[in-house]
Amino acid sequence: MKTKQQFPVLLIEDDVVIAETYKAYLEDEPIQLVHVNTGNTALTHLQQTIPKAILLDLGLPDMNGIEIIKHVKQHRLNCTIIVLTAKNAVEVVVEAMRYRIFDFLEKPVQANRLIATLRQALSAHSAQQSRSPRSINIHSPPEQIQQYHQFIGASPPMQDIYHTIVQIANGNATVLITGETGTGKELCADAIHQESTRRRKPFIIFNCAAIPHHLMESELFGYVKGAYTGAETARAGAALTANGGTLFLDEIGEMDLELQKKLLRFVETKSFNQVGSDKKETVDIRFIFATNRHLHTEVKAGRFREDLYYRLKTIAIPLPPLRDRGDDVLLLAQKFLDEYNLQAVKNFQGFGIRAERLLLHYKWPGNVRQLNGCIQSIVLMNDGNIVTSEMLIATLGDDFCYECTDTTTSTPQPVKPQLPAIAITSRPTIRPLWQVEKEVIEEAIEYCGGNTTRAAELLEISRATIYNKLKKWRNQS
Repeated sequence: MKTKQQFPVLLIEDDVVIAETYKAYLEDEPIQLVHVNTGNTALTHLQQTIPKAILLDLGLPDMNGIEIIKHVKQHRLNCTIIVLTAKNAVEVVVEAMRYRIFDFLEKPVQANRLIATLRQALSAHSAQQSRSPRSINIHSPPEQIQQYHQFIGASPPMQDIYHTIVQIANGNATVLITGETGTGKELCADAIHQESTRRRKPFIIFNCAAIPHHLMESELFGYVKGAYTGAETARAGAALTANGGTLFLDEIGEMDLELQKKLLRFVETKSFNQVGSDKKETVDIRFIFATNRHLHTEVKAGRFREDLYYRLKTIAIPLPPLRDRGDDVLLLAQKFLDEYNLQAVKNFQGFGIRAERLLLHYKWPGNVRQLNGCIQSIVLMNDGNIVTSEMLIATLGDDFCYECTDTTTSTPQPVKPQLPAIAITSRPTIRPLWQVEKEVIEEAIEYCGGNTTRAAELLEISRATIYNKLKKWRNQS
């Protein structure tokens, strides 16, 4: 008995005979297969229905199939793409690989290969759906969450942060987020707001470091018309604007002592006076504060009120620096690489082995913000398939120093990598063959400056073989 159809799949193929062949191959699969024969028809269909998977022939009569891929990625349509391409169309495959397609199949496509690949694509799609970042349950939190709201990271310190956010989000207690510059304090505050019952209300950011001291009170509490010279109209201020939602005061250590006194009263009573007014305003606000300073030290130095300090730290969330987050640096680097790769229409697929080691061993004093800027610069200033250690060191420039690199491991040297010799090894244990193969291919590509064609020639394998293996290893990681 035929399995009940479940998964919508879109076939974009202009050759009617080939399309009918694919339909026959897939007739017993649990899918709802829709066939269109032009790019414009496909785009119209995608405006009405988002399929789980797309089988895409790039050689369409009215447009290049790459335009379909761009549309799916730019509009963040949640579907998996399998490209069907003519044999030896390597340039087309390279172009498609820029957009992180699931797989590509060379024509003529065999029935078993098409069926197996589509099943894998649908399975991967379902697995991704089940890992929704809002699916955390404080009673049974899932293991190794890699993305949570705008956070990227699977390390134990980040798992603790995610769990803490879920636990405290729906309360009204004041939160103090601490951490070095660039660790994601604003992202943490936003995640708390998004997880709370206030998520549909305003999330207002008040950056104390960006506002001159003489304007801070009027920007925070607002002012009435005529409050001072030049106040020709009234201004609500951040406090009133945030009513019902969350007020995030970033870099609270920059606020002067006189305004700290008024802030303490505001936090305790949820009431304040606008500048130039005797009328008391009362609001319903969740307070979240953040600082990169050690407030306890600031209290001892007389630069921060002790009573305000203890009032703010009802719940404290210290964010870990990037150097303490282990392999998270690789997850973040790949995310940034994918984003800037798409924006700049480049062909970077990943990082060479030595580049990965440097990413892991460098201490990143500017944390995630520094890593983001570094990867953006690499993509804009270089070309290739693989980010090399030379690109990384050159981009860090004056910021790179061996003192900022973990000396407990071998320090990456800014020299041209050598093609590995694998016939003889001094390793005391035998590694799986795929690990050795992965290392050889990645180092060969890095040796060739990211030129996959040259690496394939030296290794005496086809470029398609390299693409297939790189994709397979990327999916495993």
